[in-house]
Amino acid sequence: MPSELSYQKMLQECLRGELRIVNAGLPRSQKPLSALLQEEYPHVQCNDSSTHFFKRKELEYLATMISSDEQEALLLPMLIELGENQAEVAIICQTEVEEELISRILNMSVTAKQGRITIYKPQLALLRKMLKTTTQYLFSPKIVA
Repeated sequence: MPSELSYQKMLQECLRGELRIVNAGLPRSQKPLSALLQEEYPHVQCNDSSTHFFKRKELEYLATMISSDEQEALLLPMLIELGENQAEVAIICQTEVEEELISRILNMSVTAKQGRITIYKPQLALLRKMLKTTTQYLFSPKIVA
């Protein structure tokens, strides 16, 4: 009889294929905030050939909070990873700039661990309210710790 762990691994493999479809709308690549501010219609191309547009108001809001060097380092959209834990999410953090921005926006100290900033649903709601187009969800297949 298969163990619970092997069953969970089988489910994880099935989910991996399904989530590839769900994540098809993710950007092919991210762009620096500084470059997006220079574009007439700030956007990135997505894996499904669609175009993700950014609201200029959001880009300008982010630009007011960080230096020009940090604007070069900040890649958008910021990715919010949804996974096995329903109570919390992780913001993928490639530089310290994301950490600084999230701390300022949420008005609380956050720390990146293993390239991720963990926040809870109430903080996610506030973050998405302020940064609807400069953040994007990434669905993770992790169901086994």
